[in-house]
Amino acid sequence: MRTIPLFLAAAILAASPAPAFSQRSDTLRLTVEDAVVRMLRSSDEARAAYQLVESADAQVTSARAAGLPQLRLTSSYQQVIKNARAEMVSQLFGQKYTYTTTLNAQQAVFQGGRIVSAALAASSVQGAARMDLAETRARLAVDVQRAYLNASYLARLSELQDQNLALAASRVTQTEQLFAAGRAARFDVLRSRVERANLEPLALQAASDRDVALLEVRRLLDIPVDQPLLLSTALDAPSVRTMADRAAADAAPDAPRASVRSAEFTVRAKNAGIRVARADLLPQMNMSFNMGYLALPVLNGFPTVMGRVVSSACPIGSAADKTCQNNGWFPDRNFTVSFTWNVFDGLRAKGNLDLVQAQAKIAEISLTQAREAAALEVSRARNELTRAIAAFGARQENSAQADEAYQLAALRYQRGLSTQLEVSDAQYALLTARSTEAKATFDLYLAVADLARVRGRDIPLPNGTTVPVRTDSRNALSGPLSIR
Repeated sequence: MRTIPLFLAAAILAASPAPAFSQRSDTLRLTVEDAVVRMLRSSDEARAAYQLVESADAQVTSARAAGLPQLRLTSSYQQVIKNARAEMVSQLFGQKYTYTTTLNAQQAVFQGGRIVSAALAASSVQGAARMDLAETRARLAVDVQRAYLNASYLARLSELQDQNLALAASRVTQTEQLFAAGRAARFDVLRSRVERANLEPLALQAASDRDVALLEVRRLLDIPVDQPLLLSTALDAPSVRTMADRAAADAAPDAPRASVRSAEFTVRAKNAGIRVARADLLPQMNMSFNMGYLALPVLNGFPTVMGRVVSSACPIGSAADKTCQNNGWFPDRNFTVSFTWNVFDGLRAKGNLDLVQAQAKIAEISLTQAREAAALEVSRARNELTRAIAAFGARQENSAQADEAYQLAALRYQRGLSTQLEVSDAQYALLTARSTEAKATFDLYLAVADLARVRGRDIPLPNGTTVPVRTDSRNALSGPLSIR
């Protein structure tokens, strides 16, 4: 007795059209292109990668800010309730009301190279984050297509198993009728019943695999479980073969792999970190300039005039040669240049320097490993593409031969030269051949997409467009996602 294994796919849609199903008005018709867009926009991994880039952009701004002038405006009001110094020494210290406004300008002149190195390190971290984003986009674009096509494949396999079960049931009915008419043996009846019973668990398992695959698609794309979903993209075998031939013949140099570029940026950031740590051993010089105004009014009230010391401001009855301040704003300015050198800090700076030097060596080792892994992945992807092309050609030829064999078996049966069992075997062989051809088409398309990913190219889609894996992270989640 023969049964169809679960790993065999159904015939491609052009060879074996799927039956039409009534759809609810709210059914979500999802193409591969739509799935890729949703994955790159709404998946947690993509959003996390985008946010890491935004975080790196903020680090660059913060690092550069340390080298720019710093301006601070401060204002204060103070009212003294009791002043011991005024009572002990002189009433000059007993000013009750004080208004102060100060503008402070600071500029770092020399920090041992810390500011420049920190900015370079932040820029390198930013570059690494952008390369990680590109690598994540490429991987997600391939993974969501694999999940989508796997669900489509299992859905067609479930339909095939249902068709086989229906065919087995009709054979049972036909055999029982022939047995009642005396034209078939009891053995034929039992054999047809056993064949139908063996196909029932296969059909149930295929339906379960289909549902699990659709749930995985829903999970990846955040689609509600209760919303009807229809996967509307089917692979066209000639188009896939054209894509594969073009990819196999492409001898252009590979684009820089995003994962390798990320490791290179990380090495740069670690080397810049060494210079930042070494800056703790060098002297530092800063300069600052303060420009402010101070008012000491006798009576509480906001000063509105510039300060002057004149006799007319003194109370009535004061001596003619006495001068007083007019409760206005008096300027207060000073300029400072500071020089500091940490002569000994308990070897803290040396410990930090040794730490970042070790981290830089680890980053260089990781870069070497990333380059080796990238070269290995490219070689493996090319070999897989070669194997998939060969398997696809063999499966196509086998499908054509199986179709011819089935036509001959059906013709022989019509002329009474063969039995129904021979026709059933030929039909089984045809369905198997078409299924393996569809599976080969599926594998060939993914081999093309995976080769593009490891070569740093844009990810191809079934409709001939591509997904750019490198994009500006700004507005990436709010604007339209480009597919060209």
